[in-house]
Amino acid sequence: MPENTPRTRRLGLAAALVLAVAAACVTVTAMDDQSPRTKATAPVTPPDNGPGLLSFASPSASPASTTATPASTGDPTSSPPSPPPSPTRAERTPAHSPTPSPGSPRPTQPRTSVRSLNYPDRYWQVSDGLVRLEPVTSAPARRAATFTRVEGLADARCSSFTTADGSYLRHRDFLLRAERADGSRLFRQDATFCPRRSASGAVMLESVNYPGRFLRHRNFQLRLDPYQNTGLYRADSAFLLVDGLA
Repeated sequence: MPENTPRTRRLGLAAALVLAVAAACVTVTAMDDQSPRTKATAPVTPPDNGPGLLSFASPSASPASTTATPASTGDPTSSPPSPPPSPTRAERTPAHSPTPSPGSPRPTQPRTSVRSLNYPDRYWQVSDGLVRLEPVTSAPARRAATFTRVEGLADARCSSFTTADGSYLRHRDFLLRAERADGSRLFRQDATFCPRRSASGAVMLESVNYPGRFLRHRNFQLRLDPYQNTGLYRADSAFLLVDGLA
């Protein structure tokens, strides 16, 4: 037993050394394995408040959600509004005017003169076959400004005007003139005018075959013009039917 004691000690020391080396290796390995895990779990510092972070955390609202819808202004391709209607459209004569009875039209006011509302010293007068608005300054002028108003040749509800020599006032080329009747349907229509109420007791005279066109004076010439919603047109187309001057 004594002979084996040193050997046993040597073996014990060797075993202790081996255990110490092994423990050291285990410690180093454990430290190496722990280091990456420590780095991975370290908190990440966010960048400064740059656009990337703002756009992610607080996305900008889309234009559709922030921009107010403009008020509708209507379709730009639509037709413009219609002009104001004639104030007498409700009274307009139907297109299918009744055929007049045979024989001469009956006078509705035997002697009639037509005075301008906005030129009260001027009357319709026949001059060289055309009808103009002229002052009455003589006996011949009074005779030229006096007509017989009869039932309308194309519509008995309307009026026609005859002169002392038997001619009729009719429009041709939209100018009012005195002409002899030729018996045609066109002549009867051209010579028929329907009175419509106007201002201050005056009337507007609408063509039976051109609804919406009224007799008016322009440069003192009587003509047939489309209705216009203006003060000048209404004044120029307003006439007073008065007792005949002659």
